[in-house]
Amino acid sequence: MRGMRAVVTGGAGFIGSHVVEALLARGDEVHIFDNFATGKRENVPSGAVVHEGDIRSESERIFGEVAPEACFHLAAQADVRVSVERPDFDADVNVVGTTRVLEAARKHDTKVVFSSTGGAIYGECDGPAPEDSPRRPLAPYGTSKLCGEEYLQTYNRLYGTEHVVCRYGNVFGPRQDPHGEAGVVAIFMNRLRDGTAPKIFGDGKQTRDYVFGPDVADATLRAFEQRGGVFNVGMGREISVLELLERIQAAAGTSVEPEFADPRPGELQRSILDISAAEQRLGWRPQHDLDEGLAATWRWISGA
Repeated sequence: MRGMRAVVTGGAGFIGSHVVEALLARGDEVHIFDNFATGKRENVPSGAVVHEGDIRSESERIFGEVAPEACFHLAAQADVRVSVERPDFDADVNVVGTTRVLEAARKHDTKVVFSSTGGAIYGECDGPAPEDSPRRPLAPYGTSKLCGEEYLQTYNRLYGTEHVVCRYGNVFGPRQDPHGEAGVVAIFMNRLRDGTAPKIFGDGKQTRDYVFGPDVADATLRAFEQRGGVFNVGMGREISVLELLERIQAAAGTSVEPEFADPRPGELQRSILDISAAEQRLGWRPQHDLDEGLAATWRWISGA
C-alpha cells in the first residue's frame, strides 16, 4: 500500500521519527501526533504535519481531523525506571492511552501497528525467544506493553480488525536522547564525546539484541501489510555490554577504561529475539550490521 494517509503517535520521538522518515520517503501523507513530553521538534522531518496533543485525551479529535488509513502507535512511557517508581502513570499512558488510540482507530476504520518490546516482555531468555515464548516481564513497563498487546488482540477478535504488533529489541541510532529513557549506546557515546568514562553496571556480561533505528522503521512499515500478527524485530544475535563498548570505542576511535558499579536490581542478564517470523512473513532482515549502525550513531552524536 502506497500513498496512504498515516498518523504516527510519538512521531517526534527517537523511533517514531525514523518511521515518519520512512513513510515520507515512499510518498505517504504523514501526520505526527505527539505531546512533546519526550519528543523533540527538531526530530520532525520536513513534510510531516504536526498535531500536538496527548493520546489519553485527544486521540478522537486528531483521528477525526486526519481520518487516517494507518496508525503507527509509538507514543509511550518507555522508561523502565519510571515504570517502577510510578506504575500508575506508566499504565495510564501505555494502557489507557493505547485503548484511546484503538477506540479512535475503530471509529475511523484505521489499521494500527503497535510498537511493543521484546526484552521487557519475555524476561530472561534461555536462547533466541520466538513470539510464542512465555511472557515474564520484570518491570511494570513490560507488563503495560503486554497489556496493550492484549487489547489489540481483543479488538481483532471482537471487531474483526487486523492490527499488528512489533516487539522491538534494543533499538539504537541517530536522534536517541542520551538522557531519560535512553539506551546504553547513546549513554556510552555521550560520555565518550564528553570525555568521561562509560559506566557499566555489574560485570558487563549481560547481553542484549541491538537493532538499528532505520531497520526497525522498515520492519514496522512492512508489518502494516500483514493481516494481524506479532513480530519480533531485532538483529537475532546477542551482544554483551563489554563487547558493545569495545565496538563503540572502535567507532569513536577512543580507548577509555570503563567504570564498574553494582548491578541494578531486576536487570535482565540475557535477552535475544528469534526474528525468523519477520524474515519469513515480512521478507525483512536488518540491512545494517552492528558496526555500521554504531558508526552512523557516533557521527550524529559527535557531530562529525
